[in-house]
Amino acid sequence: MKSLKAQKALQKILFYAGNTIIGIIFVSPLIWMISASLKPEAKIFANMNSIQTFVPEDASFDNYIEVFRRVDLMNVFKNTITYILLILVFDLLINSICGYALAKFRFKGRKLILSFVVALMVMPMEAILLPMYIEMSQLGWVNSLPALVVPSIAKCFSIYMFYNFFKDIPDDLLEAASIDGSSPIRTFFSIVMPISKTVYATVFILDFVAHWNDFMWPFLIMTGKESRTIQLAVQSFFGTQPVHYSAIMASLVLSAIPMIVMFIFMQKYYVEGIASSGIKG
Repeated sequence: MKSLKAQKALQKILFYAGNTIIGIIFVSPLIWMISASLKPEAKIFANMNSIQTFVPEDASFDNYIEVFRRVDLMNVFKNTITYILLILVFDLLINSICGYALAKFRFKGRKLILSFVVALMVMPMEAILLPMYIEMSQLGWVNSLPALVVPSIAKCFSIYMFYNFFKDIPDDLLEAASIDGSSPIRTFFSIVMPISKTVYATVFILDFVAHWNDFMWPFLIMTGKESRTIQLAVQSFFGTQPVHYSAIMASLVLSAIPMIVMFIFMQKYYVEGIASSGIKG
């Protein structure tokens, strides 16, 4: 009996020790980045083969001051948040309606449309960048907000997430609403949306992170300095002389803060949404 308890205790210790080591490995680049952002330029790459590299010697906020001096970060954050919020509003509304229609309405071609949605999920963004740029150019939208927002609204992955969640909503609930005289549109907004907060939160987080980190499309379509997004502003530190890696690390820390804060407060909904929608990995 004692040996069984000791074995379980040992398994628990190994489990937590293994998870702790894996957690430290995953978070170590972030810790190093924060440490490097506080160091003088000459000490960033010192002691790279020891744990001392994670200790910010002669720490100061001079690198952050340099970032604010070289880049109008307030304007950059405003540009980024504006375009992401616009995408999220239309994305959550339009893609959820599409997912709901595929999940709850029976019409000719429904399965074919669903097959296209699933098939298009595997198409890489790089394959359609050039046609999208040509289209935006012909519309005269280059270096404008619509060029950033419009091509990013419809997403097959979001539609599929909503579809998977909505198909598990009991049909009896919707039929009861219909018997009470509720139209399909009213049922969607007054009944379906309020009970689907987890999947909306999940899509919100995934899209926010994806567009906050998006570099290639804004780099192609936004040519003006005043309309730069956060990733273009960070990239400008690599192309502007002198190249200070300490300032680059400070800019990366500043760009990561909104995502970290958002994930801390919304991770519960994210995990619930992934589990309830049946999409993992």
